[in-house]
Formats: sequence, structure tokens, C-alpha cells
Amino acid sequence: MRSWMSLQAGFGDFQYRRNVYLFALRMSFFAVILSGVILALTIPPLGFFGLLPMTLSHAIGFGAVFSWLVGGTVCGMLSLAAGFTMHELTLSRAEFERLSRTDTLSGLLNRRAFTEALDKAEGDASLVIFDVDRFKAINDRFGHACGDAVITAVSAMLRSAFDDMSVVARLGGEEFGVIVSGELEARLKRVEGVRARIASGAIAAEGHDIRITVSGGVADLAAGRSKQAVYASADRALYLAKALGRNRVVHEREGLHHAWHGLADNGFDAKGRRAESDNVMQAYGI
Repeated sequence: MRSWMSLQAGFGDFQYRRNVYLFALRMSFFAVILSGVILALTIPPLGFFGLLPMTLSHAIGFGAVFSWLVGGTVCGMLSLAAGFTMHELTLSRAEFERLSRTDTLSGLLNRRAFTEALDKAEGDASLVIFDVDRFKAINDRFGHACGDAVITAVSAMLRSAFDDMSVVARLGGEEFGVIVSGELEARLKRVEGVRARIASGAIAAEGHDIRITVSGGVADLAAGRSKQAVYASADRALYLAKALGRNRVVHEREGLHHAWHGLADNGFDAKGRRAESDNVMQAYGI
């Protein structure tokens, strides 16, 4: 019986009250059956030795009635109490699990949950790492309350821009991660659209209208490619986007060709061009 109850507790979904009542009903029925078996094993020997105060048929009838009325009722009540306790524990555990996987400021998934989702991601998808440009300057100029408002606003825009098939998370600080699926060009168009949307507006916070931009690095998931390699490539692409002047999205395939031409087009002076070029080459291990 103990093993059977353990199976019920393990496989029953106590998140819903209906399942609690079904659990109590099953346990009551099991208690009645068990009582009937015990009565069937004990009453006939008692009747054989003349220890029953009534006929054998009456004793069996009374035993069956009382096993249903007493045994079933008592077991049902106890099972209900146990079931509702497990119901509360299930809800508490689900809430704890949700909180342990959620970033408290943004309401998005945290790094731990995002890493788990990335490990499970398959098919046509890309990893995008977004980073708010010059976020420290925002904190220094407007205060940390405004910095938190920026994080919250960017989180809301990312959440609304990507569908339920995507995974959006705050990786820490001003950095966000997105796993977006679909055809490659459509993925890149969506990511670029998010960047443009963030750059086109202002965030109202503490009486200030704060204009921000984000940079993004994109790397594609592929069969046989480790998730660590994908993450590292997206991170390098983000580094390149920063080196090219920020407020842009760089796909991993653009590589050094994009870096050199982008730096030249930005018109850096010789000293600045040398420093930025060194940063890009360092990002790509050169």
C-alpha cells in the first residue's frame, strides 16, 4: 500500500484541485477493497469457531457496509487532507522553480534558465546577444533608478518583439540573450527591427527622456556545433558591433571583412583606427 501511495503521489498532478478529489476517491476505493479482503480472511474463521454474535451471512453483510461507510469515509477524508497539502506544496514548488529561473528586475528568464534552453535548442535558430550601449554612462548621469528603468523597458520591448517560439532572457547587467527560430533572413530582419525600434524612441524615467541604443551579435545553431562555440561566436560578433561604433547588429559570417571596411567607413583617425582594429583582432584571436 505504501508503494502504491508513493506512485500516486509521484505521478499525480496535484497542481489542480480536480486531481486532488480523484486521488481521494481512488484511495477510498482502495481502502474499501483492502477492508473487504481483511474481512473475508477473518470473519469465516470466527464463524467456524462460533465467536460471532450473529450468523455468518449477517456478519459479512455488516462488515461490508461498515467497510464502505467507515473505512471509505475515513480514508477519503484523510486522503483529501493529504491531497490538499500536496496541492499547496506543488504550487509552492512551482512558484519557487519559476522564481529561481526568472530575473527579478526584468521578469525575463535568467542566465541559468537561458543556458538550459540553449542546450536544448535545435533546428533553424540563431543565438543573439544584445547589450545596451554605454549603460554605465546612463547610470552615472541619471542614477541607478533610471538605469533600472532602462533595463525594464528594453526587456519589455524584447519580450513583445519575439514570439512564443523564441526564448528571451536577461543574462546579467545590461546584457540580454535571445534564441530566435525560423528562416535565417527572417531572423536577422527581426533582430535588426528590434535594434531600430529601441534606437528610435526615448525611455521616460524619473523625469528624463533617455535615448538609448543596443548592439547585437548573432551566431547560428547548427547540427554538430557545440553550444559553447555558438555562444563564443555570438559574443565575438557583439564585440565587433561595439568596435564598429555600436547601435548595430553583426552576424558572425560578416567576420573581419566587415570589421576592416566598417572601421574605415566610420572615418576613425589613425590612432583611433589602430586602437579599434586591435580590439577587433583581439576578439577574433589574431
